Amino acid sequence: MQVPASFQYRKATSVEHALALLHEYGPEAAVVAGGHSLLPMMKLRLAHPEALVDINDLDEIAGIRVEDGVLVIGAMARHADLLAHAEAGAHFPILHDAERVIADPIVRNRGTVGGSLCQADPSEDLSAVFAALRANLVVHGLDGVRTVPARDFFVGPYETVLADGELLGEIRVPITGSASAYLKVDRRAGDWPVGAVGAVVSLAGGVLTEVGIGLTALGAERFVAAEAEDYLRGGPPDPDRLAEAGRLAAAHCRPAADQRGPADYKRHLAGELVTRALTRAIGRVG
Repeated sequence: MQVPASFQYRKATSVEHALALLHEYGPEAAVVAGGHSLLPMMKLRLAHPEALVDINDLDEIAGIRVEDGVLVIGAMARHADLLAHAEAGAHFPILHDAERVIADPIVRNRGTVGGSLCQADPSEDLSAVFAALRANLVVHGLDGVRTVPARDFFVGPYETVLADGELLGEIRVPITGSASAYLKVDRRAGDWPVGAVGAVVSLAGGVLTEVGIGLTALGAERFVAAEAEDYLRGGPPDPDRLAEAGRLAAAHCRPAADQRGPADYKRHLAGELVTRALTRAIGRVG
């Protein structure tokens, strides 16, 4: 039986209380919400925080709402909450596309949107989704609140810009009338992806005015295919251009060979998924 090392347990009653507890325990404290990633790592002794700060009672950062033309998703919103939120799915179909293929109902009922982002797992679906959407992340600390673009939030595998004592509060996505889609290839339903792509497009006068492309598990820097985005922006969404965007994305990603497949296969998959996700998103325009 695997048992974690001993630790202190404190339950936060508000965001301010959580920040105070994180300050009290310092760098050796960890935040726990759904716990699907942290607790298994603690059992394997790969993570051994001296204190766990439980934020499950923080309803102030748990809701999903639309205000002033922005979709606001609390960091403590469960995956199931986001999947069930009709207005979020109507504005951003990519969110429901992704949430349907994240793990299984047990994980979706307990796991949190914010926890997924803070884990910064290279195979995490929502990191690519919010990077494609150009979302903004609101971070709380004892010194105040700061906003970080999703594309600047991820530093590397399992690394974010969150400093010791900071807490992700909400994700804000401007509602711009864009169309979007998410496609994922996995070995079995609910598994980590072999590769996945999210696409967000805005069209005006037959021209792509804005493009967002997020890649998961495919070795894209900060989960983004920036070169493919730049190529498409300002031009028509014809099939040849979408295929070229796929080739550019594949050329600039650096997938790692693992039990899910060799690097060459994943690079080919990246190109195909980018083209298909863009095609699906464009088909949803209007």
